[in-house]
Amino acid sequence: MTPQRVTLITLGVADLTRSKAFYGALGWEPTADEGEVVFYQINGMVLGFFGLEPLAKDQGRPDAKLGTGAMTLAQNFSTVEDVDAAFALALQEGAAALKAPEKVFWGGYSGYYADPDGHVWEVAHNPFWELNEDGSLTLPAA
Repeated sequence: MTPQRVTLITLGVADLTRSKAFYGALGWEPTADEGEVVFYQINGMVLGFFGLEPLAKDQGRPDAKLGTGAMTLAQNFSTVEDVDAAFALALQEGAAALKAPEKVFWGGYSGYYADPDGHVWEVAHNPFWELNEDGSLTLPAA
């Protein structure tokens, strides 16, 4: 088994119902809903949303004040137009614009928004990385 892998990312959220509604409006469908946590199957891994207090308790630190915004999740798209559409949909459904999509120094096109809990998402088109048919990304060999 390779040590260089991630199988599950769990994000703490203030209002699980609101998060499910936001991601549902973006077209996400839960694979499992356990009440205090919901899971989405995504390209070989799982993304979960867990209430902030139950997540802190589950981590063994029930008094912790969990934060957001110190990392970025990203979705790459095949075209600039797809980036613009994804960004517009997220804003329409309640995301906060952090940086509108634009041409960037590395030769691609990207923008950033924050979901209703402040989790930061990048939407990008990288002309140097071809996406697989299912939307997943395999980096080209060096």
